[in-house]
Amino acid sequence: MIRIVIADDEELIRGALVALLSLETDIEVVADVSDGRAAVAAATTHRPEVVLLDLEMPHLDGIDAAEQLGSTTACRTIIVTRHARPGTLKRALAAQVSGFVPKSTPASKLASIIRSVASGERYIDVQLAAAALMEAESPLTDRETDVLRLTRAGLSTKDIARTLTLAHGTVRNHLSSAMAKLHSESRITAATVAHDNGWI
Repeated sequence: MIRIVIADDEELIRGALVALLSLETDIEVVADVSDGRAAVAAATTHRPEVVLLDLEMPHLDGIDAAEQLGSTTACRTIIVTRHARPGTLKRALAAQVSGFVPKSTPASKLASIIRSVASGERYIDVQLAAAALMEAESPLTDRETDVLRLTRAGLSTKDIARTLTLAHGTVRNHLSSAMAKLHSESRITAATVAHDNGWI
């Protein structure tokens, strides 16, 4: 029996996944939750073989949750998304996710993917992979990426400076540079643009 946890903040979608996958004789849904932090907690408690994660969830997105799970548990992770951006595939692969699929995937095919992933294989949707190959590389430096990631997490520039042990002026310089590269009028907009392209 393959034990799975399902995490999706859309109750209707989550309920449908639970109902459909529960019909499979070799798959058992041991928990279903509505955000990334709860997914990590449920996986730590239940120790499933596979955790199915929506890409965009409150508190912790699917890729960040997968990264945490990879470092603390032996379970394998599959990212499921409706609004797939090619850049997110690179983030997902860096986080060692085992599967990356669109929400349009039929339930029967998703069940097969879960079985493959549980057996140690990796599954990446062909169309998403093709799009990722054509994606432009990030124009941001590592530090610019760091400050935009923390900006998106809601930190002030002073908090970012404290977190990265940088001078406040240095953080402001990195943000200004990133905003110029991404043609953004604010650091919040720049962080959104970088996230939408899968660069943070």
